[in-house]
Amino acid sequence: MILRTFGWSFGVTIAGLLLALYLWGWEGFAVVAILSVLEISLSFDNAVVNAGVLKRMNEFWQKIFLTIGILIAVFGMRLVFPVAIVAITAGVGPIEAVELAVDDPDRYSEMVTDAHPSIAAFGGMFLLMIFLNFIFQERDVKWIGPLERPLSKLSRIDGFSVGVALAALLITATTIASQAYQHGGMHVDKAETVLLSGSLGLLTYLFVGGLSGYFENRLEDDQERLDEEQEAARRAGKKPSAEGVAGKAAFFLFLYLEVLDASFSFDGVIGAFAITNQIFEMALGLGIGAMYVRSLTIYLVRQGTLDDYRYLEHGAHYAIGALAVMLLISIRWHLPEVVTGLVGVGLIFAAFYSSLRANRRDKLSGEGKKQVSAGV
Repeated sequence: MILRTFGWSFGVTIAGLLLALYLWGWEGFAVVAILSVLEISLSFDNAVVNAGVLKRMNEFWQKIFLTIGILIAVFGMRLVFPVAIVAITAGVGPIEAVELAVDDPDRYSEMVTDAHPSIAAFGGMFLLMIFLNFIFQERDVKWIGPLERPLSKLSRIDGFSVGVALAALLITATTIASQAYQHGGMHVDKAETVLLSGSLGLLTYLFVGGLSGYFENRLEDDQERLDEEQEAARRAGKKPSAEGVAGKAAFFLFLYLEVLDASFSFDGVIGAFAITNQIFEMALGLGIGAMYVRSLTIYLVRQGTLDDYRYLEHGAHYAIGALAVMLLISIRWHLPEVVTGLVGVGLIFAAFYSSLRANRRDKLSGEGKKQVSAGV
């Protein structure tokens, strides 16, 4: 199972590290290895959330996510995205941006840093909406009950999560971004930039999430039929069908996953410039890490880990909320990448540990009920 799921990731890792050693020597080898670990540590919560969406899709679209999706993730976000940032902010063509990255990496790195407020605002608002829609949603399973119970009741107010997100964006723009961004020793007002980019992030979430939700609702009757058939198969001792969401609904879920992955990759791409300003080393290292995130997502789906560990998805969404806040804070203050990674991993580990304890309690409770019914 491990080799089947992570085989491609292992192969790409070996090939990528050997290529780095051949092209850039031991120093390049070390940089690529560090960047791979950085990407994995920053994106573990991404894999958990991806798995929650991917398990609703059928096998065909899961394969699309692993093939076309990984091409978008590796080449699109880890190579094309940093080039596009410079091309847009500097007003130059993509070829000139690549030449700048190769010939003057220090200047290229500076220009990417200049674009950080826009990137952080877009990604921060997109991720914040994911967290808010989760925390304001009524659900049977609650991890932190005293917090989640009252917040879930707010889901009855239409558009409440959007209102909270807009309030957060306004506060960020008028305080953190108003005189936050230092360039050449001067404070530059980035409020307008942050408002525009944050609004685009919010609208992107509403558009993609809304379309996927619309087509999912269209398939609700079919999904109920599928659930009934699977339950009947289980009772008959047969293996249930692996069928899932397909068609337009699956396409927009796939699109949602790609935008989600892009938002998660922002902090990894920006953080990579603290390690190297060589764009091809960066793309190779982050690309290797992205392969493991994809493989881990599939592993979680196939193993049914989210069902076995009930609070794991909660921990991942709390990690998303923390990452969204940290992205918005980073518009003014630099946060070390190790802090970003440890917060996410720490929250997921806490959720995993809580799930283990809950499973143990359920098991002991079940054994106790059996003993009582048996008259022990």
